[in-house]
Amino acid sequence: MPLLSYRLVNVFAESAALTGNPLCVFENGSPLDETTMQALALQFNLSETTFILPPVAAGATARVRIFTPTFEMPFAGHPTLGTAHVVRELMKCGDDVSLEMKAGLIPVRAHGDEWTLQANSPRSHAPEVTRAEFAQMLAINIEDVLDGAQWVDTGSEQLVIPLASPNAVERCKPDPQLLARYSVGKKRNSLAYVWAQVDEHKIRARFFFTKYGGVVEDPGTGSACANLGGWFIARLSRLPLAFDVRQGDQVGRPCRLGLRVDSDRRIFVSGRVIAIGRGDISI
Repeated sequence: MPLLSYRLVNVFAESAALTGNPLCVFENGSPLDETTMQALALQFNLSETTFILPPVAAGATARVRIFTPTFEMPFAGHPTLGTAHVVRELMKCGDDVSLEMKAGLIPVRAHGDEWTLQANSPRSHAPEVTRAEFAQMLAINIEDVLDGAQWVDTGSEQLVIPLASPNAVERCKPDPQLLARYSVGKKRNSLAYVWAQVDEHKIRARFFFTKYGGVVEDPGTGSACANLGGWFIARLSRLPLAFDVRQGDQVGRPCRLGLRVDSDRRIFVSGRVIAIGRGDISI
């Protein structure tokens, strides 16, 4: 097999190169089968690793497969933005990119190194879990948990839990056993996206999931940010709306995500992409 070229980028980074959520993008996944893609994702052991492939769907710039170290995802936010950044450079296709994923065609547009994706229309349903159970799961007070938790799916299903204050978000220490018990959706389980408004323009958020029996915190979760947009739609919030979503500070990887929902109920997530390196691997 020939050498496999990859790029390393940081997504949702502010200005420093070593901030944001890291991503590995393989420039050409065509020689690889699914098992090898999964093994390479485990080798790099980042939140996600992506593989660029020739498109199948009409209108797509490229096809993309997304793998965590343990499973494939139909859609994820920071891999979409980071891969679009690499596709633009490889294919010289300009600032409008359409990525074909298992969740469908995802349009992405750039203004310099700031990329914006348009998420799928949301589907949502309420969990059969009480505020007290969520409070126990997150190791916070019942008063810290607001009504209105929803499972939302704009391409990847996640549990969205509103909290009463940014301080409550920062105090969360999820119990892995209770996360597995109370966070059970139609497609996914053992994960939670908690958030609270800081002011009318800013939101503080954290995203937790289980891995190898423990709780892991993701620094910047674009799919969950899109699902937060779906949460606002499900709650019949006044539109349009826009927020600066801050995530990742607690794990030393500050991420800044832009969330916008327009008057037509379209959801947009944006963030800056910084390229930090490239290389080749032989297998």
